[in-house]
Amino acid sequence: MSAAINLVAYSDVLVVLGTAGLVVPLVRRLGLSPVLGYLAAGALLGPLGLGALIRWVPFLYWVTIVDAENVAGIGDLGVVFLLFVIGLELSYARLTSMRRLVFGLGGLQVLISAVLISVVASFWGFALEVCLILGSCLALSSTAIVIEVLAGQGRLSTGAGRASFAVLLAQDLAVIPILLFVSILAGGTQGSVLTSLALALANAAVAIGAIVIVGRLAFRPLFRLVASAASSELFVATTLFVVIGTGVVAAAAGLSMALGAFVAGLLLAETEFRKAIEATIGPFKGLLLGLFFFSVGMKIDIREVWNAPLAIGAAVVGLIAVKALVLTGLARLFRLSWPAAIETGMLLGPAGEFAFVGIGMATTLGLIPGAVASFTLTATAFTMALIPALSVLARKLAARLQVARPADPALQVRPEAGRDHAIVIGYGRVGQLVCTMLERHKLSYLAVDSDAHNVPTQRNLGRAVFFGDATDPDFLLACGLAEARAVIVTVSGVAATDAIVTCVRQLRPDVVIVARARDARHAQHLYEMGVTDAVPETFEASLQLSEAALLALGQAAGRVIASIHDKRDEFRHELQEAAARTGARPNVLGRRK
Repeated sequence: MSAAINLVAYSDVLVVLGTAGLVVPLVRRLGLSPVLGYLAAGALLGPLGLGALIRWVPFLYWVTIVDAENVAGIGDLGVVFLLFVIGLELSYARLTSMRRLVFGLGGLQVLISAVLISVVASFWGFALEVCLILGSCLALSSTAIVIEVLAGQGRLSTGAGRASFAVLLAQDLAVIPILLFVSILAGGTQGSVLTSLALALANAAVAIGAIVIVGRLAFRPLFRLVASAASSELFVATTLFVVIGTGVVAAAAGLSMALGAFVAGLLLAETEFRKAIEATIGPFKGLLLGLFFFSVGMKIDIREVWNAPLAIGAAVVGLIAVKALVLTGLARLFRLSWPAAIETGMLLGPAGEFAFVGIGMATTLGLIPGAVASFTLTATAFTMALIPALSVLARKLAARLQVARPADPALQVRPEAGRDHAIVIGYGRVGQLVCTMLERHKLSYLAVDSDAHNVPTQRNLGRAVFFGDATDPDFLLACGLAEARAVIVTVSGVAATDAIVTCVRQLRPDVVIVARARDARHAQHLYEMGVTDAVPETFEASLQLSEAALLALGQAAGRVIASIHDKRDEFRHELQEAAARTGARPNVLGRRK
């Protein structure tokens, strides 16, 4: 006879896992952040959402969470894995290279924002410790959503992206003393808070020091031993052991599991296994972090919105405004441009996921009343939901404030139409090599590029490269396309290459076009468009590797070169024949496209 099972616990876990499988694809299709999806799902399906209606609608038992404690432990592991990954990203080299923004801009933002929010909270008559906890937790921003928004827009390398990332690193570092502070307050204090904090930090330093010493001595040899076994399963198991093991050691020393995992991440960030560990931990971190946000969503009481909509709205607007103004002002002090400062302020103005961790922990320990926590976390969730919209608004404001800089004189130089020359489109590494070979064979050419930073640099080096858009018919004609012998397209983007080939072929149906292709499929597509020759990057790399291998094996250079040429011609013929079967017309050299 099978043993009895806890049906409530299993049904709750199944609801969470089923929701995780549905939420991510759905919210991505809608263009939203998965974090917001998990928060909304938790609020809707949690005990404070539809779960509160089970008494009247029993069927909801199977699609809602009955007892939040059944999934809280799994969600807590998400925080552990999140801090481990943050530790992996916070290598010593990265911190030192960004120390001015991390410890200057980021440190001041956390301190000033925490003080201002604590002062505002004191007007509602809260105790000092409640104000300090609320201020420190709400001063932090959402690492998960902000980084995802910036990465999705390809803006992590911009001024606002770098500043936001630096501030988020500082906030991630601030999490540890905040959690320690909450633990100290919960344990009661004899004497001053500062004395208790100093003693706790000393104890934490001893425990962390022990973890660091053991980790430096054991982690690298351990992963080398595991890597030598060439077993992916063993590598996964070892990574999980290190993450959870260091967390347990930290917890046994009176610290949080998240702190232990964070220290482990810092230690492993300096090893050669960092990237492999990131790839290994990714699926676990993503799922567990999603479950954490789901459990956080369960703490959001929708009834707060109905009971005090104006107060919630005022809290949301006020929090974003205070933090955005602080960040914008500090960013200007650190010599960021107005557009970058405003965008950074608006992106980091909302509160973040650690507000749920810190305030939730303080509520569990009895430091913050449940009603205050419920109201605060509801407002926090709404501020996080506004991050994508604030990003769009910030970019529009930044665009209006962008000061028009005088154009570099090198960008104003117009090409002189030549005759019987080649037009090289794209002056990156590939284009530069092509031009070098043309010069070596004493062939005239004209090089163009659309990179406003690259063109002045190359012209200052004495190279004849011109700025312009190769999909503009007037610009191509100004480059002498009507009299050119050939057009050589070296840009790497598939869409950009196709657009250039289309424009050139419309203006000169008879000109020779040699184009760089991403792979064989793209090369065949280019033949169909009418290029004379397409050069797939992947195939050329294979030919070069084959040539080097044959020569290293002692084969005669002449025979090797001849066989490489034969293979190239054979492959070109196959692509052209494949293109011809699509009904493409023959090109100017009589070949089929």
